[in-house]
Amino acid sequence: MRKTTRYPVHEANSLWQIYKTVPFWKVVKNFIVIQLSRYTPFIPVKNWLYRTFLRMKVGDQTAVALMVMMDIMFPEKISIGKNSIIGYNTTILAHEYLIGEYRLGDVVIGDEVMIGANSTILPGVTIGDGAIVSAATLVHQDVPPGAFVGGNPMKVIYTKEQMLERKREEIF
Repeated sequence: MRKTTRYPVHEANSLWQIYKTVPFWKVVKNFIVIQLSRYTPFIPVKNWLYRTFLRMKVGDQTAVALMVMMDIMFPEKISIGKNSIIGYNTTILAHEYLIGEYRLGDVVIGDEVMIGANSTILPGVTIGDGAIVSAATLVHQDVPPGAFVGGNPMKVIYTKEQMLERKREEIF
């Protein structure tokens, strides 16, 4: 199970009550900053926007590709390590609005992680250092350090240990 905090709602569905959970002007500001970031080709500018206006943790030499959609409600719950790559059109969510509840969870992406294009990362997920997420993957659970994962739903294709064993077999 992902590491999320659940907040039940008792009236209409949770999205209908959105501005009881997050201030309207915060969403407006985040929307503008995220849209600017999605289209800017200048990685240092993009990282500065994320750090300064969205209060995200973004490591040095991290590259976020064009059209990446960060969580518009709670971007401060997203942390990306150093020297990582977030592929084109990836979506990173830190919230889920459901019928009877909404959920919030930190998204932690480690150092030297590569996330392929068109992937979706759900709230409460940790992606370990050196992991590789193939394109178009739905990341719905934690990814071990050094693992290679892919698919919808995500499956571990091989772990760091399996990769090292394969390399040893190739040598001998």
